[in-house]
Amino acid sequence: MDGYVKQGKLVEAIKVMDEMEDNGVGANEVTYGVMIEAYCKEKKSGEAVNLLDDMVEKRYIPSSALCCKVIDVLCCEGKVEDACELWKRLLKKNCTPDNAVFGTLIYWLCKKGEVWEARKLFDQFETNEPPDVMTYNVLISGMCEVGELCEAGRLWDDMVEKGCSPNSFTYNVLIKGFCKIGKAKEGIKILDEMFEKGCLPNKSTYAMLIEGLCDSGEEAEITRVISMAMSRGDIDSDSWDLFLTKVVGDLDTGESVLNRILLENAD
Repeated sequence: MDGYVKQGKLVEAIKVMDEMEDNGVGANEVTYGVMIEAYCKEKKSGEAVNLLDDMVEKRYIPSSALCCKVIDVLCCEGKVEDACELWKRLLKKNCTPDNAVFGTLIYWLCKKGEVWEARKLFDQFETNEPPDVMTYNVLISGMCEVGELCEAGRLWDDMVEKGCSPNSFTYNVLIKGFCKIGKAKEGIKILDEMFEKGCLPNKSTYAMLIEGLCDSGEEAEITRVISMAMSRGDIDSDSWDLFLTKVVGDLDTGESVLNRILLENAD
């Protein structure tokens, strides 16, 4: 069966499974896993869900990776509600989904714009298992995308309070969120905290912030960002290319500004 699946011969693999049943050989955990993954690969979400339900009924516990694949293929087909219903059925059968499963569901709900449904799901999950940084990041990103910066901030506070340290992605999505609503200067405060926590920005961080400052008419603040970066060190070549383009290319007084920054940050 596994051989047929690896060769992309799903029909033959199904025939083998049918023959097993006809000869009184019950499917086991491995059999279910192989066939469910095959259905997911072929984007046959209905068959994958039916087989997963059957697997659980037979008291086999599907792995987190297997659940994620089924949920992902459902959501890719726009069946986010069906994916949530599947999650509820798994809970009733004492299959406790982990952060990977919840992160997948929350991601798709946010992508669909249903951030408050994602928040409800997050709250239900939080009662069973502490969310990890990836789960927080997905929901914070979703909130920022729809301009819910206050809620994103509450989630930030919650994760810090529970000992879950933000990473560069967390900082970047908040900076992007503030820039999106025209408050790029708030993004500078986040950049400063990023430095304080020892979380190094990258080209994407600076690009979002500089673009946001330009869009909000705060070009003068770009030099402040560059000075902050230089004073902290560890600037990669891509970020330097970005700085030089923006300072020398976009500002009339680019050369003198660059010289001043270099002098201010000289050892």
